Amino acid sequence: MDVTFSTISAIIKNRRSTKPVAMNGKKIPDDQINSLLELADWAPTHGFTEPWRFMVYATASDFSHKHAELYKQSTTIENFDQAVYNKLYDQGDKASHVIIALMKRGSLPKIPVIEEVEAVSCAVQNILLGATALNIASFWSTGGMALRPPMKEFLNLGDHDHVIGVLYLGYADAYPAGSRIIPLNEKIKWIR
Repeated sequence: MDVTFSTISAIIKNRRSTKPVAMNGKKIPDDQINSLLELADWAPTHGFTEPWRFMVYATASDFSHKHAELYKQSTTIENFDQAVYNKLYDQGDKASHVIIALMKRGSLPKIPVIEEVEAVSCAVQNILLGATALNIASFWSTGGMALRPPMKEFLNLGDHDHVIGVLYLGYADAYPAGSRIIPLNEKIKWIR
């Protein structure tokens, strides 16, 4: 294989969350989105349940407008916040595509739900790393209505299925710098 550890390491260390408002509106070719989804399909999966499913909006603003309307329809008048509605409505304006990552519960009940969620999370990470390698900005969101029951209903999900996140993909003119706050040695305990 042609890939070296240093290449993989650089991609992982350079992956950043870029908020959709920082994207520049340039379109990603659909074949690149398909390539990212192919990477997602190679995530680890216990029992070959392959619980990942993806809904792709080729025009990010189409999803954002529906997301905002779902918020409006699902929120009482006294709890409705116009600023939240506006943010949801405008969130996809500069993004190219939106991918909604879903966990479709497998047919093997012996496999814990957490393992299915973890498998989809690995699939999402594969998308994010592939996007970084293609110089595509990405943002994994669980905000707004993403994790609420009305979104599950909107997406026609089953009782045991879950939204894992909304991925905004696009190009950006600049990418945020990376940092870690807690030193690595404080996160590791070696047992010898």
